[in-house]
Amino acid sequence: MESHVPLIALVGTPNCGKSTIFNALTGLHQKVGNFPGVTVEPGVGTVTVGESHHTLVDLPGIYSTKPKSVDEEFTIQTLTGEHRKTLRRPDATFFVIDGTNLEKGLTLYSQFRSFGLPTAIVVTMIDAIKAGGAVLDDIGLEHELGVPVITVVGNKGIGLDDMKIQMQKTDGFAIPPTNGQAMGIAHDESIEHHVAWARALSERVLTVHTVDKFSLKLDGVLLHPVWGFVVFLAVMALFFQSIFSWAEPLMNVIDSGVASAQTLAATVLPQGIILDFISKGIVAGIGSVIVFVPQIALLSLLITLLEDCGYLARAAFIMDRIMGVFGLQGRSFVPLLGSFACAIPGIMSARIIPSRNDRLITILIAPLMACSARLPVYTLLIASFIPAVAVAEIFSLQAVVMAALYALGLFIGLVVAFLLRRLMIPSDKIPFLIEFPPYRVPSAKSIALSVWGRVKDFLTTAGTVILLLSVILWAMTEFPRADIPAGTPELDAQRIQLEQSAAGTLGKAIQPVFAPLGFDWKITLGVIGSFAAREVFVSVMGQIYATDVAESDAGLRQVLQREIPFATATGIILFYVFALQCMSTVAIIRRETGSWKWSAFAFAYTFALAYTAGAIGHYLAS
Repeated sequence: MESHVPLIALVGTPNCGKSTIFNALTGLHQKVGNFPGVTVEPGVGTVTVGESHHTLVDLPGIYSTKPKSVDEEFTIQTLTGEHRKTLRRPDATFFVIDGTNLEKGLTLYSQFRSFGLPTAIVVTMIDAIKAGGAVLDDIGLEHELGVPVITVVGNKGIGLDDMKIQMQKTDGFAIPPTNGQAMGIAHDESIEHHVAWARALSERVLTVHTVDKFSLKLDGVLLHPVWGFVVFLAVMALFFQSIFSWAEPLMNVIDSGVASAQTLAATVLPQGIILDFISKGIVAGIGSVIVFVPQIALLSLLITLLEDCGYLARAAFIMDRIMGVFGLQGRSFVPLLGSFACAIPGIMSARIIPSRNDRLITILIAPLMACSARLPVYTLLIASFIPAVAVAEIFSLQAVVMAALYALGLFIGLVVAFLLRRLMIPSDKIPFLIEFPPYRVPSAKSIALSVWGRVKDFLTTAGTVILLLSVILWAMTEFPRADIPAGTPELDAQRIQLEQSAAGTLGKAIQPVFAPLGFDWKITLGVIGSFAAREVFVSVMGQIYATDVAESDAGLRQVLQREIPFATATGIILFYVFALQCMSTVAIIRRETGSWKWSAFAFAYTFALAYTAGAIGHYLAS
């Protein structure tokens, strides 16, 4: 970040409209600020006004100047200049206040002014104020505060030009008065005095004529002890189903595109190691990255919609009591729900949790949710070893077993959260204070930019790690090269190469470790191969048993029924319920926690769970 370019920060409470303003002002000229040494990701963008350029940073929302979370600490340290090596102290700030909750914004501002930064006040939701029958005296507010005041409607672009003009003015920002005589309150007064001052000022500059009856009636339903939970279940069912099914067509298109690229490579390049590297290493590696994009984009879209319209905070309130039994807070349900589709976007969405420790526990148990990558393994083994008979003449036994596996992962995940809270990661004593933002229509542009930002962040961070590990795994299966007789069928040749490769040798060497689960070296090799992604187990099994599973796994099912005992199949299924066999998830945990320590811990404890469950299952089914 060049020092001669003015740096302007957006500061305010959560849900005050900062991000909408940031997205509208910066457009596509923004990025996620992945600063070294910090896990918080403020938005950073460029605003061009005439011939001048300004850097705009969207700092995480804060409730007070005494931080209680990682996000708040980052914001306060940026405002005081303690993050100079990563993000220098802003030259000026736009202090954003939600006009529909003026008192809360002013309470924070009465503390914020002690930083002594040149400031301009931005009051959002002016249209909502007018729609509610209220009138804001912005001129009077400016006179009372001693700094410029701009009124905006971020999702409609109203007032944004005034903010740009303010950036160009030499006196566009003013240092707030910090003495009690000028402001009517000293910055070192008690919080009760700050609240009383903010309430009195709000009453002077905001005239309210009517009450928002629509929001009150809607809250009467959405927060009702019974109907609120019914609505919540309906919304979450739609949420889960959409992530699970709506992304699938596009993911299938991506898979087809990857397969077409591999076919094209085979027609252009001669058979040999170069073709294998391009096709199975590079193309397949890239495919394993971009195939997650539809789910990440859809999950980001749905969460942003729910948050911007005002429902997400209310859903978290509904779930807080249930999650609290296991030591979590209501916001944790969103990442865990998303993890049933894919742990990667689910873990990324844990950023909505303000408590660092609650966020960490949520991330660590997210891999136990039954993601869609487990489905091919579940489907193959259940169809092979569980008879298709009816239970109570209504449900299929295979469907019941599948549902039980999902429930088992969720239950054990919550138990692990309970144990982590009691034994390793104590509460950081951030109370679950939830603010219900006003209901509003989300900005399409702001949502699109938020979704694109998350997708781009995934591709440029975790994607590079995933691609590297995919190439490493390919090399282990291709070297050393086996001596394969001429005329050997392709599938048999693949099986021979796999058996004699470094991965095959490793499978035979490790097999004794998995003997208590009933695994032979072939199954062990399948487990090793599926560390790239769980669903790889199906194709590895197909290669080992020389069965073509490209179109259907029906042939493989028949082979597995002959070759694998039921007790061993039970061990495999239970192993896959718990094991973190997804290098993509490991990379994301590293990315979100900022440490390989937690990635290693997540891998180790899930492996211990998987091994124990698999061994017990094999023993009981023998």
